[in-house]
Amino acid sequence: MKKGTTYLTNSSVLVALLLLNLPAWAQFFISGKVSDADGGTLPGAAVMLEGTYKGTYTDVAGNFQLANVKPGSVSVKVSLLGYESQTQTVTLSQNTTIDIRLTKTAVAVDEVVVSATRANQKSAIAYSDVTRRDLDKLNLGQDIPQLLNFTPSIVTTSDAGTGVGYTGIRIRGSDATRVNVTLNGIPYNDAESQGTFFVDMPDFASSVSSIQIQRGVGTSTNGAGAFGASVNIQTNKLEANPYAETNASAGSFGTRKLNVLAGTGLLNGHFAVDARLSTIHSDGFIDRAFSNLKSFYLSGGYYGKKGFVRLNAFSGQEQTYQAWNGIPEDILKTNRTYNAFTYDNQTDNYQQDNYQLISSYELSKNWRANLSFFYTRGKGYYEEFKPNDSFSKYGLPNVIIGDSTISKTDIIRRKWLDNDFYGTVFSFDYNSYGKLTANIGGGWNQYQGGHYGEIIWARVAGNTNIRDRYYNDDAIKTDFNVYAKAFYQFSNRLNGFLDLQVRTVGYSFLGFNSQLQNVQQNANLTFFNPKAGLTYSFDDQSTIYASVGVGHREPNRDDYTQSTPASRPKPEQLLDYEAGYKLQTEQLAFTANLYYMDYKNQLVLSGQLNDVGAYNRVNIPNSYRAGLELEAGARLAKQLRWNVNATFSQNKVKNFTEYLDNYDNGLQEARQYSRTDISFSPNVIAGSQLLFTPAKGLEVGLLSKYVGKQYLDNTSNESRKLNPYFTNDIRLIYTLKPKFAKELAFTLLFNNILNELYESNGYTYAYISEGKVYADNAYYPQAGRNVLAGIRLRF
Repeated sequence: MKKGTTYLTNSSVLVALLLLNLPAWAQFFISGKVSDADGGTLPGAAVMLEGTYKGTYTDVAGNFQLANVKPGSVSVKVSLLGYESQTQTVTLSQNTTIDIRLTKTAVAVDEVVVSATRANQKSAIAYSDVTRRDLDKLNLGQDIPQLLNFTPSIVTTSDAGTGVGYTGIRIRGSDATRVNVTLNGIPYNDAESQGTFFVDMPDFASSVSSIQIQRGVGTSTNGAGAFGASVNIQTNKLEANPYAETNASAGSFGTRKLNVLAGTGLLNGHFAVDARLSTIHSDGFIDRAFSNLKSFYLSGGYYGKKGFVRLNAFSGQEQTYQAWNGIPEDILKTNRTYNAFTYDNQTDNYQQDNYQLISSYELSKNWRANLSFFYTRGKGYYEEFKPNDSFSKYGLPNVIIGDSTISKTDIIRRKWLDNDFYGTVFSFDYNSYGKLTANIGGGWNQYQGGHYGEIIWARVAGNTNIRDRYYNDDAIKTDFNVYAKAFYQFSNRLNGFLDLQVRTVGYSFLGFNSQLQNVQQNANLTFFNPKAGLTYSFDDQSTIYASVGVGHREPNRDDYTQSTPASRPKPEQLLDYEAGYKLQTEQLAFTANLYYMDYKNQLVLSGQLNDVGAYNRVNIPNSYRAGLELEAGARLAKQLRWNVNATFSQNKVKNFTEYLDNYDNGLQEARQYSRTDISFSPNVIAGSQLLFTPAKGLEVGLLSKYVGKQYLDNTSNESRKLNPYFTNDIRLIYTLKPKFAKELAFTLLFNNILNELYESNGYTYAYISEGKVYADNAYYPQAGRNVLAGIRLRF
C-alpha cells in the first residue's frame, strides 16, 4: 500500500470517529430549581426529560441538573405527590437554567394512602412500577399474574392453561404464600393459607391505576409477612373529568370478556363516583376446565383541599371446573388436555365481597394522617364426587342390608369456607421538605374462618341426611403490626433509610394435642423486622444502593392443624441483602441488582410423616437464594424500543433429608442430600418486549419469556423436574382518536406463536417398591398457539 493511501485511510477513520462523537460535543445541561407557589423549596420532585429515559430528583435545596442533553426542542416534566405536574419546553442551544413553580393540587390525591408502604428512589431495594397503561395493553380477560408476566423474576402458571381461572405467581422462586399483597395499603392475602386467590377478583385489573412489585423483603407493609416479595395494588385515583368506557374481547378456548366502566369526574369540585361491571368466561385449555367469572367495582368519594374520604365496594363471583390434579406424566405424552374429573358439577364456587373506607387528611404542612377500615366477606364451597369412599371417613357407621355389610359407597360432598376478615390500617406521614421524611404506621386485623363439610348425596345413604356435616372447624387469627420509617438526606448525593417493624400474630384453631385428640389450640408469635439501606448518586445518571432487611413468616393453617405442639414447625426467618446500580440516559435505562436471601427454618415438604400421620412441612435449617437481576429499557431507534430483563440465580438447600414411603416393608426410608436446588426455582428467568411503532397509533410488539429448568422437589432429581421453556407472543395495538370518542383501540394478541409445548407447574410423589425408587409426577400444561382480540372504546 502506498504511503498516500495509508494516510487517506487513516484520515477517513479519524473523520468517521469525529463524526460519531460530534453529538457528544454538542450536548448541554439543563439546571434549575423547583419551588412551590410561595417560593418554598421542593426537594424530591421528579424531573424527567419527556420521550427519553433521562431523569433526576431535586436535592434538599430544590435544585436539579440534567447533563448531556442533545440540542433542540426538549420538554422537561416535573412532578411531586400532592402538586400539579408541570411541563416546560425549552429550545436548547446552550447550557440553560429554568425555574419551575408547582401549585398544590386543588383537592387531595389518592396516591398518598399508599405512599407509606411503597418504595421510592431512596428505598435502596429492587422494585418495579406497573402503570394502568401497561396493564391495558395485555388486559383481555387474563388474571393479574399473567399481566405481570414480563416483569423481572416472575414465573406464572394457570391450572386451566389459559390464564383465566385459578392462576399462580412466583417471584424469585417464592410462591404466592410468601408474597405480600395489599389493595390500597389494605392486606389481601388469605389469613390462614397466606396465599392470594386472584380468581376471586375477576377483571380487577380494569380498576387498577398502578401496581408496585417489591422483590425481596421490601419495605414494611400490612398483612402477611413479605417473605419473597410484595405486590402493592392501588385502585384509587381521582378522575377529574367524567368518562365512560367499554372493553370487549374474545378468542381461543371460548374465552370472552365484557366490561363497562363509568365515572362522574369531580362533581361540584368535591364528589366523584366510579363504577365497573364485568363478566369473563373461558372453556379452558384443559378438558372441562371452564371458568364463569363476574365482578363489580363501585367507589364514591368526597375530596377537599386538605383531605378526602372514599368508600370502595367490590365483589367477585367465580365458578370454575376443577383442574387442580394436573395430568399424570404417562398420560401427558398422548393427551395434553386430560382431566381426571368427569362429574359434571366438580366445581369450585365462591363469592368474595370487599368494603374499604379510606381517608386522608393534611394535619399541617409537614404532617398527614391516613386511616382506613376494611371488611371482607367470603363464602363458598367446592363440590366433589368421591367414588367408593369409606363411611368411616365421614364418621358414619357401616350400612347393613340383610346379611351384607357395606363399608363404602359413592358420595358427593361439599367442603365449605365461610369467613370474615376485618380491620384497620393507618399511617402518619412526615415531610420536612428538607432532609427528613418519615412514616409511622401499622394495622390490626382479625380473620374468622368457618370450615365445614357436607354430604349432599350418597348412593347408599344408610341413616345419613342431606347436608349432613361430617366436620366443623372454626378458626380465629389476629394480626397486629406497627412500623416506623425514616429517610434522611445526608448530602446532595447520599441518603439513607431505616425501617423498623414489630408484628404479632395470634391464632386459635382446632388441632391435635399430644394424645392425638382434636382440641382447640392457640399459637402466639412476635416478630421484629428491621431494615436499613443507603443510596448514593454520582450524578443525574448513575446511582448505587445497598440494603439489608429481616423478614419473618408464621406457619400456615395446615402446618398447625395437622401437627401436635411437639411436631409443630417453627416460624421462618429471612435475612435479605440487596445491592444495585442504576443508569439513566436519554436512550437507555439500566438496572443491575444483586441479592442474597439467607433463610433460617424455611418450610418445605420432605415426605416425612409426622406424629399424626400427615405429610406436613418441616423446617430446614439453612437455605438461600442468590442472584443477579438485570433490567433495561432502550430506544434502539425513534420507532423501536426494547424492554428486557433477566435473572440469573442459585437457589440452594444446604442439607436436605428426603423421606420415602417403602411399600416393601411399610416403613419410611431417609436419604441425605447436600446443596440441592430449592423446588420451583429456575436458575434463569428472562423477559423481553420489543416494541415497534411503524405508524401513528400503531404498536407491534414481540413478547418473549424464557424460564429455565425447575425441580418438583428439593432433591435435584432429573426424573422430577419441569423442562425449560421459551414462549413468544405477538401483540398488535392500533389506537384511534375519532371525533365521537376520546379513544378507540384494537388489540390482537397471538399467544405462543411457535406452539411451545410446556408445563409451568407440577408436583411429585416418590416411593420405594421392589427395592427401586419410583416417582409419580403430575404436570399442568399450558395452552399452545392461541389468539385473543379486543376492542376498547372510551368516551
